[in-house]
This record gives sequence, C-alpha cells and structure tokens, in this order.
Amino acid sequence: MSNTEGLTLLGSGKTEYKTDYAPELLETFENKHKDNDYWVRFNCPEFTSLCPITGQPDFAEIIISYVPDMKMVESKSLKLYLFSYRNHGDFHEDCVNKIMKDLIKLMEPKYIEVLGRFTPRGGISIHPFANYGRPGTKWEQVAFSRLTSRSAE
Repeated sequence: MSNTEGLTLLGSGKTEYKTDYAPELLETFENKHKDNDYWVRFNCPEFTSLCPITGQPDFAEIIISYVPDMKMVESKSLKLYLFSYRNHGDFHEDCVNKIMKDLIKLMEPKYIEVLGRFTPRGGISIHPFANYGRPGTKWEQVAFSRLTSRSAE
C-alpha cells in the first residue's frame, strides 16, 4: 500500500477552503514507524473562529502534539480543517476540545494534547488545554500527569 493512498487533498489542483466547521476534511496516512513512540507537533499560529455570542472574531495559536499509533493526520487536511473554523461560532474551550476529539476519532492516537493560546479580548486571554491518553495504557497516566502538572502558560 502506498503511503499516499487515499489522500485526496495533498497535491490536488485548486484548493477549496471550507468556511464552516468541516471535520470530514481530515485525512490520514499509515504510520511507518509503529514500533517507535515519538511526538508529532503541529503549530497553527493563525487560527480563527467566531465568538458564538457576539460573532466577533477570535484569534489563537493552536498547538497539537500527539504520539501516533497506526495512523497519522495528513498536514494539508489538518490545515484545511483548522481553517474551517473561520466562520464557526464556538467558545475557546469548545474549539480546543472539539479539535482533540475529532483527531482522536480520526487517528486513535496513543496520546494527544491540544493547546489554544487565544489572544486577549476585553483584557483577558484564555489558554485552554485538553489531552487524552489511551485508556488502559501507560499513555492514560501520561495524560493525567501532564494535565495535573501544567504550569501557567
């Protein structure tokens, strides 16, 4: 099986940008290093969404780190997925948790964490953090440990 089999967005012609929440954009490819535990980190410094109450834009840096198992998320599909939040109304905490849950459903990683560093509005910035470790494995304890030892960002 080719490592690119099933990928429809990478290398395609003109890119279509969805402007509302579109988890169906996410695509995976096979992890060629299943025997290794290692980190993959994505940084999206230009994430935008809308406040569900005021409709005002919210800006953030979204940092996604995960330890893959069998599947990995393809980066262009992730970029388009994150862009799809552009006109989506959700609170900061909801965006971060939704991103994490969509990626868990997609990849079934051993471990994943998502941090949102939202820019201040009204003089307050919010930095929600969500994580997950596969139940019944060492990664479940890693998740608890990382969550409870988080220092102020």
